[in-house]
Amino acid sequence: MARSGADRGTRQRRTTANHPLGLVPSQTPSRDHRARDRAPRSSRHLSRIRRAHGRARAPHTPHELSEPGAGTTHRERTLELLATLLLSIATVGIAWSGYQAARWSGIEARHYAEANTARTLANRASTAAGQDRLQDLLNFNRWLDASTQGNATLTRVYEARFRSEFRPAFQAWLLQDPLNNPAATPSPLLMPQYHPQEAALVNQLERKADRAFTGGRDATERTDAYVFSTVFFASVLFFAGISMRFAWLEMRIVVLGLGGLCLVYALIRVASLPIG
Repeated sequence: MARSGADRGTRQRRTTANHPLGLVPSQTPSRDHRARDRAPRSSRHLSRIRRAHGRARAPHTPHELSEPGAGTTHRERTLELLATLLLSIATVGIAWSGYQAARWSGIEARHYAEANTARTLANRASTAAGQDRLQDLLNFNRWLDASTQGNATLTRVYEARFRSEFRPAFQAWLLQDPLNNPAATPSPLLMPQYHPQEAALVNQLERKADRAFTGGRDATERTDAYVFSTVFFASVLFFAGISMRFAWLEMRIVVLGLGGLCLVYALIRVASLPIG
């Protein structure tokens, strides 16, 4: 103990000797020491502020994507399942209606193209039939002139130029003795035996064009019907989607009911339409 006291006395004398006037500085912490002591506390405070700010800016998860809490009732889950079912059926209905509308649109275009083609061919055949009829009329007039003049040679020449379609009508007309019978048919072209092939083709093409045009018109109506059904399927998507945003169960039931009515009407309408 005596030695320890002596050691402390020796250290005090050395310290005093190192300072002027023998004054020893006090042990009060300096400003730098206080700043270093405050630094850890300030850092901890900033860290807490940053953590609180991060929690405040954390993204909010929509309740549709979050796990059902303990407060979710069986009735709410049933309504959500019903809404999901409506969304699924409506999506399939929109896809089917769009596909059928595209199919009937193609059928419509094909029918109208066939109608245009048939009418074009009918116009050509009608022109050819008119030319053949005119030729038959000219040959008959020349034969008649030669016959009335008594020129048998020229009469046989013109008669040889008659078309095969004109000959049956001409022979039937001669049997009526038209040169002496006032009640005879005025011209072989008016005889029932006169049937030009081009004229028959014109009638056939006209009927074909009418059928094709009718088919195109029906296809247009079916295309419009399928497109119209997509409006109700889209309404089902709207009602079923917005129903999940309502916390009021009665309102959710009403909205789902409207979606269900639109779905039933759309399904009945689509089921009544023909498949393209």
